[in-house]
Amino acid sequence: MTGASTGIGAACVSLLVEKGFLVFASVRKESDAAALAARHGASVVPLLFDVTDAEAVAAAARNVEARLGDETLAGLVNNAGVAVPGPLLHLPIEEFRRQIEINLVGQLQVIQAFAPLLGAGEQRHGAPGRIVNMSSVAGRFAAPFLGAYNASKFGLEGLSDALRRELMVYGVDVILIEPGMIATPIWDKAEETDFGMFAGASYAAPGRRMLKWLVEEGRRAPGPEVVARAVLRALTDRRPPVRIPVVRNRFTDYTLRSLLPARLLDWLTARRLGLLPK
Repeated sequence: MTGASTGIGAACVSLLVEKGFLVFASVRKESDAAALAARHGASVVPLLFDVTDAEAVAAAARNVEARLGDETLAGLVNNAGVAVPGPLLHLPIEEFRRQIEINLVGQLQVIQAFAPLLGAGEQRHGAPGRIVNMSSVAGRFAAPFLGAYNASKFGLEGLSDALRRELMVYGVDVILIEPGMIATPIWDKAEETDFGMFAGASYAAPGRRMLKWLVEEGRRAPGPEVVARAVLRALTDRRPPVRIPVVRNRFTDYTLRSLLPARLLDWLTARRLGLLPK
């Protein structure tokens, strides 16, 4: 489990421990590793790495392999990620690269390091493991001012589909979790967004309107435990669906968007945010 320090990752660790799993949980800070160990004892093995650090990821995989022996790892849950907001016309390219590097390149880097332990290409004792990638409804439906995040999650969706088909030869499944709004500490950070890149542009008022709506909706949303239950399902169901949306209302928050014409969605979104030409 990557990104296990807070929010969805921490909730997943707690539920998996409750269900009897030994969880290898990655964090980036020593203090978070110590907190996990104190909370869960021997049921959690903290791993210290950033998904963009190839050497640290490889070292963590060797650490897990040493603990497993020749047994198969039951699952890899790619949860680590960030959200970089801003209008694409004004978003610094280095920030766009950082978004893609963490949310997409880093995910593949972790998958490549741990896939042999799941049974992809190596003979190990036990059934092949599963890869669970934490996507988002933002990987299916793009919103203004979240273009970099959308790009990373749309990319993760395509990567996961291709990977699932490639890994069929090994019996390793790939499942996508697609949460909508979830109440996590991310909304406290969102309020600190620097609107400097919006200043003097046509996006200042719409951007603030969008942020206000996101924060209000995010804080009213279900807690991360609902996502943890979806992850458990992805790891344990005999034949889980390849995509598991986690939304309050499946029809209005997920299905309806795919049924409406794209131009109509564009207009409805632009009207709501004040992005229509004057």
